[in-house]
Amino acid sequence: MDPFDDDKNRRRKNPFDDFGIDEDFFKDLFNNDQMRDDIQRMTEEMMKMFSNAEPGKPFVRGFKVQFGPDGKPRIEDFGNRSIKSSKGTSMISDEREPLTDIIEGDNDVAITIEIPGVEKDNIDLNVTEDTLEIKVDAPERKYRKVLNLPNKVKPKSTKATYKNGILDIVLDKKDKKKGGSGYNVSIE
Repeated sequence: MDPFDDDKNRRRKNPFDDFGIDEDFFKDLFNNDQMRDDIQRMTEEMMKMFSNAEPGKPFVRGFKVQFGPDGKPRIEDFGNRSIKSSKGTSMISDEREPLTDIIEGDNDVAITIEIPGVEKDNIDLNVTEDTLEIKVDAPERKYRKVLNLPNKVKPKSTKATYKNGILDIVLDKKDKKKGGSGYNVSIE
């Protein structure tokens, strides 16, 4: 048997085979009306931002698709936000919404936030039982995002580390007791 004549060797490898993704995955993904509408809306927003961009001023805009435990796709956009000026026109904000990931464990909630180009001293975190707010106001970069947490947490249990543009935060889940107010977090 000639190893070069085998149909298996002639078949072009699907780059998604290693991830367990078959060809029907993308057909199903883009046949989802909500997903298609969300992508179209975000694309239209990005095009408006391009038309209003100041020459020489950088901006970032994108989206990520993540699948929830129910198997349905969720879209999160990130980057500079479009804001309305007092004249009613759209402008590009200097403030960026960072890309985030939330992973819920049995006893805690772990959050990873990408905020490159800033010093840890410029990062402000405020945690309540239900939300996490991140704010960076540095001369070179500005970030802001408020996350609704998937569970109530203990704000005083918050541990945060920042290295190479990645902010990792771990919050202990709260027992079913009444909670307190917000808590500012120091970053290691």
